[in-house]
Amino acid sequence: MKSEHRHELKTNELAEWLQYLPQWAHKNLTTIIYVSAVACLVAAYSLWYYHQKSTAPTKRQFELTSLIRQLPYNRRQILRAQSEGMDISYTLIQAADNLQAAAQNIKDDLVAASALIKGADTLRMELHSRPAAISREDAVAQIDRAKTTYSQAIERAKSNPSLAAAAKFGLGLCEEEIGNFAQAQQVYHDIATNPAFECTTAAAQAKIRLDSIAQYQQEVVFKTPAHRSGAATTPMESEPQIEPNSPDLNAE
Repeated sequence: MKSEHRHELKTNELAEWLQYLPQWAHKNLTTIIYVSAVACLVAAYSLWYYHQKSTAPTKRQFELTSLIRQLPYNRRQILRAQSEGMDISYTLIQAADNLQAAAQNIKDDLVAASALIKGADTLRMELHSRPAAISREDAVAQIDRAKTTYSQAIERAKSNPSLAAAAKFGLGLCEEEIGNFAQAQQVYHDIATNPAFECTTAAAQAKIRLDSIAQYQQEVVFKTPAHRSGAATTPMESEPQIEPNSPDLNAE
């Protein structure tokens, strides 16, 4: 009896609650709408967040791939513009900036390292693409930036000998391009003798570089610009310039 009595009481309570539900809902309509709207927003945001979280890495890698594929097109544009007397080599600096920004937004260390290496390569490419003579000060400043980017790539590529060796090889090229041949040889020697890099492409390239570096090691060529009047300048008045076709800038 007691069990049946309890069941009857619960049934009566439910019937009474259902009887007054329309009145309660009408009285609390604003609250119901507000709570329902908040619940819908929370559910929608949760779905959007998890979707973004799952697709963001793929999206970033796609953007990175697009940036890298754009580089040959940028290079052709620069050459075409030079044939028409224009210099748009600065577009490569923009490309390098975009690659570095992409690397900062990528959590995968190996993908980020690849982006950084390509960004540093692009900074060096920009120097080679300038049609006019380059002052040593400008060259050193840009090479220093490339060296910093290669160093960042080495940090991100610690678990991948191939990428780490490629970044270190880039550091050697940087030293060559500003005439620091002794430092470049040391970098190449370190790569060639590092057992961790033994089977990498960069190790083979470093050995070739060590064998051939003496053949093209030369002093940096300085260009003395003339006065606007056409008269020659004195050494104190001249600004040192690196010729764009000098071996230390074009060695690859």
